[in-house]
Amino acid sequence: MRILHTSDWHLGRSFHREDLLSAQAAFVDHLVATVRDERVDCVLVSGDVYDRALPGVDAVKLANETLERLAERTRVVLIAGNHDSARRLGFGSGLMDAAGVHLRTDPARVGEPVMVDDVAVYGIPYLEPEIVRSEWDLSERGHTAALGEAMRRVRADLAARGGARSVVLAHAFVTGGEPSDSERDISVGGAANVPAAVFEGVDYAALGHLHGRRRITERVRYSGSPLAYSFSEEDHVKGSWLIDLRPDGSLGEEFVEAPVPRPLARLRGRLDDLLESSRYDDLTGHWLQFTITDPNRPTSAMERLRRRFPHTLALSFEPDAADGSAGGRTFADRVRERSPLDIADDFVTEVTGTPASGAESDLLHEAFEAFRRKEALR
Repeated sequence: MRILHTSDWHLGRSFHREDLLSAQAAFVDHLVATVRDERVDCVLVSGDVYDRALPGVDAVKLANETLERLAERTRVVLIAGNHDSARRLGFGSGLMDAAGVHLRTDPARVGEPVMVDDVAVYGIPYLEPEIVRSEWDLSERGHTAALGEAMRRVRADLAARGGARSVVLAHAFVTGGEPSDSERDISVGGAANVPAAVFEGVDYAALGHLHGRRRITERVRYSGSPLAYSFSEEDHVKGSWLIDLRPDGSLGEEFVEAPVPRPLARLRGRLDDLLESSRYDDLTGHWLQFTITDPNRPTSAMERLRRRFPHTLALSFEPDAADGSAGGRTFADRVRERSPLDIADDFVTEVTGTPASGAESDLLHEAFEAFRRKEALR
């Protein structure tokens, strides 16, 4: 069986206020052409179909057209990611099953496969740990406990099928992946990292959530997002995994590169050098992020840069000899290394002059959990 593994479409997302809907539509054209040319038996979409729980009408229209076009040529199995509203994405799933588009957004159904020929395809939507902990009566907290229970249910069903080949879709942060700046943090509510051993025994695990393609193991992989959604992804090769599940149990693989709407680059230096040096002549067509290092903030820097580089999207100022920069590291760099709960604790310390007490930290944790549960149920 031949599968095409893709994820993290984030339909409706913009890139530093640049509308990406036309680029996302171009990816859909590429996806449909790949399905046709490569005779794909099943497309796997491992979550984050939309960029937000309440997507815009243009994003919904594109998703609808995409699934209609794919259904004309192949089967589709699709799960909800942490950006999606599982309830909204799952609307009409029973009706869509008959058309060969299988939406798997309900954690209660993780042990019910979609049979594609003789292969059992299990969809595990993004699991909010505290929600499924209550529903499944789990003794432990965190993503590993939640996904471990989901895989226990998968294996129980698979054991009753007499050795059928198996594919699992999941949306999680699996150990060995490399995050970028454009994924939403999922660490609150339990440790984010899940060991790859959770998927042991399945023929292929099609992962979503991280935006860079990655082999965690030969059979556990991220496809990454089809487009770059942050400048930290400037070196990513975007696309989808084309995987052959061979009768002897081995895998055939090819990474099918997606079209690039515009390449990215990050440049750092003094403004005059950036404006005058011939080293940057080849970058005038790129989307660009600049960091200006002049000792004093130059006037009209963005306007001057855009005269030479019309697709400049982001600009920051980090003077070479800035005081209080923590050894050259920006505030954004320092914050990125800490969880939202740690940042909130630091805020309490800054405002009150004393560290948060145990009771205050517990209250902050409960507030974060309540917000995440509310978001997950939207």
